[in-house]
Amino acid sequence: MISGLKPYPVYKTSGSKWIQDVPKHWEVRNLRTLISPRNERNRTDLPLLSVAREKGVFVRSLTDTEENHNVIPDDLSNYKVAKAGNLVINKMKAWQGSMGISPCDGIVSPAYFVYNFEIGSRNYGQLLLRSKPYVAHFAQASDGVRIGQWDLTISGMRQIPVLVPSIEEQHAVVKFINWANLRFHNAIRAKHKTISLLNEQKQAVIHRAVARGLNPNTPMKSSGNPWLGDIPKNWGQQTMWTLSRLRVEKNPGGLPLLSVFLDRGVIRYEDGGGQVHAPSLDLSNYQVVHRGDFVLNNQQAWRGSVGVSQHNGIISPAYIVLKLSSQLDVHYANYLMRSRSMVDQFVAASKGVGDIQRQVFWPFLRMVQVPLPKMEEQRSIVEFLDAETREIDFAIDRFGKQISLLHEYKARLTADVVTGKLDVREAAKNIPNEVLAEEAVPADTAEEEPETEESAI
Repeated sequence: MISGLKPYPVYKTSGSKWIQDVPKHWEVRNLRTLISPRNERNRTDLPLLSVAREKGVFVRSLTDTEENHNVIPDDLSNYKVAKAGNLVINKMKAWQGSMGISPCDGIVSPAYFVYNFEIGSRNYGQLLLRSKPYVAHFAQASDGVRIGQWDLTISGMRQIPVLVPSIEEQHAVVKFINWANLRFHNAIRAKHKTISLLNEQKQAVIHRAVARGLNPNTPMKSSGNPWLGDIPKNWGQQTMWTLSRLRVEKNPGGLPLLSVFLDRGVIRYEDGGGQVHAPSLDLSNYQVVHRGDFVLNNQQAWRGSVGVSQHNGIISPAYIVLKLSSQLDVHYANYLMRSRSMVDQFVAASKGVGDIQRQVFWPFLRMVQVPLPKMEEQRSIVEFLDAETREIDFAIDRFGKQISLLHEYKARLTADVVTGKLDVREAAKNIPNEVLAEEAVPADTAEEEPETEESAI
């Protein structure tokens, strides 16, 4: 159905270099004619809303640490009321696409813009204003000293041209994109599931090698540790206390920023996309990491957000950095410390309220048991695992690239449909309503992806 879509028969200029030509019968209006500001406050009985580039406007969880990067004040009486259907904009991040239509009544930060938005279909308005051409418009309407510190200007925003087809066409656009997004969602979810299975296979291979060795016939002994189980009889066994020591070394300046990823360990921050730390962040309090140091995100170690660094650099002061003993090969240690038998021990060494608020503490971490083969065997295990995991990593990378392409295609299709480059009126008529009702996904949501970056600011 998507491949059979065609342009509208007649177009006119929109006056926008990002939107370009639009269907002749569509109305083009400045945003100022469709919005009016709202400044109602003192409604602390309403749920707290937030705005994100990936999600738009959503109800914020008060317990999920993944969402709570900003401190919530005790007094919310000054927070602005956003009614269902209102346009909410994070004026400091509008250039990234942090805006959307409120799904319900709630309250938002007083630093946000809140507007009544007179558009026939709220869902159409959400799709339109969060599409790539409009994110570019909001970026143009933002001003500041440098990127990352831009504020949306009201005068510039008010001039943004808004496409207003008939209400029937708005509904057709939403219906078609809902249908298309459901297909994208299912395809992306299937590929994520395959990646998860490949990661499980990889972890199983690593666990067997670092906990049992390479010789299946070697005599075994009890480790006395429920997470390690039996280990080869000729292996040693020590605690983190005897194999490491805390490194406390402040940032001298000039070192690259490092980050910890669940599936990649410790990497250069720039290699992970650089999406957490603000460009203006003061890094003077960050701590030094040397190549071969073991780094743990103390709030996420129980999930496996750990790794042995292959780089010199700096990391968040909230992390634990350990200098490892020369008894451990750097590459072997990286495989070992991220294996299931070790991560399970990090879970036991983490304390807190609930599963998402755990912190690992050195007094408990120091007692974690480490299986220790001789150096020659460590290097043999590394050579084996490098070979065994190479093909798995290649497959994971291939599926990851396919997911990225699907996201790009999805964004491009949405932009083409909401700006009238493709006529979906007939296609929408052929989509049964029950198809969407059975497995509906929101028209404008980020696909669920595994959380990888765990850098704390």
